[in-house]
Amino acid sequence: MIRRRPRWLPAAVAAVVVLAGAGTWTAVAASDDAPAVRRADRVMDMGDGVRLDTSYFTAAATGRRPAVLLAHGFGGSKADVRQEAEDLARDGYAVLTWSARGFGRSTGRIGLNDPKHEVADVSGLIDWLAKQPQVRLDHPGDPRVGVAGASYGGAISLLAAGHDDRVDAVAPAITYWNLADALFPNGVFKKLWAGIFFNTGGGCAKFEPALCAMYDRVAESGRPDTAARTLLEERSPSAVADRIKVPTLLLQGQTDSLFTLAQSDAAAKAIRANGAPVDVDWIAGGHDGGDLETGRVQSRVTAWFDRYLKGDKGAATGPAFRITRTGGVDSTDGAALLRGASADTYPGLENDRRAIALTGGTQHVDNPAGASPPGVSALPGLGGAGGLTQLSALGVGVSLDFPGQFAKFDSAPVTGDLRITGSPTVTVHVTSTGDEAVLFGKVYDVSPGGTQQVLPSQLVTPVRVEGARSGRDVTVTLPAIDHDVQKGHRLRLVLASTDLGYASPVAPATYTVSLKGDLSVPTAPGVTTAAAPLPAWVWWLPAAGALLALALLLTGRRRTAVPAPLEPALTEVPLQITDLSKRYARSSDRYAVRELSFRVEKGQVLGLLGPNGAGKTTTLRMLMGLIKPDDGEIRVFGHAIRPGAPVLSRVGAFVEGAGFLPHLSGRENLELYWQATGRPPEDARLEEALEIAGLGDALARAVRTYSQGMRQRLAIAQAMLGLPDLLILDEPTNGLDPPQIREMREVMIRYAAAGRTVIVSSHLLAEVEQSCTHLVVMDRGRLVQAGPVAEIIGSGDTLLVGTATPVDEPVVEKVAALTGVASAVRTDDGLLVRLDATGSAARLVAELIRLDVPVESVGPHRRLEDAFLTLIGGSA
Repeated sequence: MIRRRPRWLPAAVAAVVVLAGAGTWTAVAASDDAPAVRRADRVMDMGDGVRLDTSYFTAAATGRRPAVLLAHGFGGSKADVRQEAEDLARDGYAVLTWSARGFGRSTGRIGLNDPKHEVADVSGLIDWLAKQPQVRLDHPGDPRVGVAGASYGGAISLLAAGHDDRVDAVAPAITYWNLADALFPNGVFKKLWAGIFFNTGGGCAKFEPALCAMYDRVAESGRPDTAARTLLEERSPSAVADRIKVPTLLLQGQTDSLFTLAQSDAAAKAIRANGAPVDVDWIAGGHDGGDLETGRVQSRVTAWFDRYLKGDKGAATGPAFRITRTGGVDSTDGAALLRGASADTYPGLENDRRAIALTGGTQHVDNPAGASPPGVSALPGLGGAGGLTQLSALGVGVSLDFPGQFAKFDSAPVTGDLRITGSPTVTVHVTSTGDEAVLFGKVYDVSPGGTQQVLPSQLVTPVRVEGARSGRDVTVTLPAIDHDVQKGHRLRLVLASTDLGYASPVAPATYTVSLKGDLSVPTAPGVTTAAAPLPAWVWWLPAAGALLALALLLTGRRRTAVPAPLEPALTEVPLQITDLSKRYARSSDRYAVRELSFRVEKGQVLGLLGPNGAGKTTTLRMLMGLIKPDDGEIRVFGHAIRPGAPVLSRVGAFVEGAGFLPHLSGRENLELYWQATGRPPEDARLEEALEIAGLGDALARAVRTYSQGMRQRLAIAQAMLGLPDLLILDEPTNGLDPPQIREMREVMIRYAAAGRTVIVSSHLLAEVEQSCTHLVVMDRGRLVQAGPVAEIIGSGDTLLVGTATPVDEPVVEKVAALTGVASAVRTDDGLLVRLDATGSAARLVAELIRLDVPVESVGPHRRLEDAFLTLIGGSA
């Protein structure tokens, strides 16, 4: 399963300290009516001197249940899949997670899923599961078990199914089938991703010696050899292709230059040939960024295991093939520009081809000395959500080809919309002044007039042409994509001599390239896009209106507006909440919010913080009059909040997304929204709201072309219409990349600078720390702490000691050994000192002076994350 983004890049995570061989049980809090989950942390000895750090999750239940092994991504640890494990445990599974060799607190060297080590470890974990009283057994020593994971973890799930016949179902995501093909496609070294691979693992020395030597050899030569391919193929699921015979759900990313759609295609064909059920799902995101559709993916994986582990034949596992498509706003919630398309059978990458004629004669392409400067397609590891691949999906061209270093061949404008689904192919004739040629093939979508060209998903295909001096015909299989080419657009085939992500020959050469046939594109007409569902209110609103009219007729009563009572002393106070409580539906003693009280003043940017289930969204919905509290009161500028209260006109809100019409411009959407409120156009103060939101020229473009960041800012601008005195934002940075998050931060600060008030609910603690002036921390519906950010952060036990000159390491060691000091670390500005329970700042300063440390300043140092986890007891 996938959470947030694939755990390809390293993340700093807190691991639980456990004793080797001993288990420590911990209760994991559950929200709403879900059962509590118990977690047992233990270190397991794998028999060859390696110890794996594991966690075992179960929820209260009677009888035995199926088990699930959850594997993490490369560079991560078991902590990365904790939430998925808890969710599956609540769904009735016994779940085991572990940190793979060389990661987290596990020992050993990284073997890239070596069958003798990492795969053998999974079999050892299955042995352990077979002995647990909570786990259902098919036979003695054979538990009912599924395996899931993303990227590195996805590969181990496939390998486990091929090496251990006790595995009953798998759900790998954004992973590889043949690692040699992934890193050495068509004999070309994918140097940037390979470099990220080895550096993310902690450097070459963290890997098995054979892998380290292989990488050094290939990175130096720039060319993979037979031994390198053999080494990676032995560690690939393709090596056991004929032995994977279990139900398999393949989830692959469209925005992924590391593990492309061709990897899952090869897996699907091989596993289906063994007679096993296989479903394929192309998600929007991938290693290069984009939306990983976490909630939908997790639901589908759970349904897959319900069907094939629990034996629930009614479980809705989804279509045989599903693909997420980008290009419109979901008018029901505005959460994302994504829509599903599906088919009853998986079409593969080559079905229903259409020939597209190309023009362009024989062309000469220079390979520059040193293969520099290189062309640019994707930026591996740096895409992030909203990266280059996101831009390409929204019709923005970001690729770079240098003049003289590429050949191009254009089609005529297409006469009708064309949807490419699969891998285009083309045959070309290549001649080189050297013994070989390396070319990078890509197909651009070119707008009318050629003003914009877009490289779908920023994907290219490298191809090495041996014996090119005498000329060779080469059929190029271009990247698998799902892309809509609009009427009037042209397709452009480009064959370039360089690409930033790959190793090219360093010797200068000239390639001669000519066409040998048409461009063949797959269309997959059997894949149909689902229509956007109608909003629920379309169905219930007419009926509700009829019932209300009938009630008025029968009772003879007329609805009259009741003015909200006013507290004159609070007319200048944006918000005061007093003893607010809200029970869960059909419950007399379980509370979503309980006895909550806090006050917000003008000019403040208040951060509303708390773990999932803390009651934040419930509080905001009561504040906006959407739901009624059971007890207590909410006053906005002195007025008590009730549904339809006039004072709500002074409140702007962005909660759970906003819907926009994709064919209208941003400005037209905002004007239409304001018209629907029935308020005078001059009250909208549209230009002022737009200036604060910073949308610029994008306002004139159709919303369907917006990036996620632009859509978020348009939604904020909508909430700002009329410049309300109180602005409420629920998770405004969801789905944004770091630059977009920074822009959103500046929007909030600018808005509050004029004396207005902003309340923001967010999980991004670092952003809250930088943008908010005050905090309200909630946990399990109650107030934990409220006050200025600086006050809450500054109450920690870590001190930052500023020094006039850098501190030498021997002095740092002396400071760390002082009584009352738990640790000391040298920083650019001096020392970061953590005190234990017996330590004090005054004693520390005296000792530092005694050691001749040139102290200039001493102050508290604690991140908001540290303070937050302390306040809620680590339950987040």
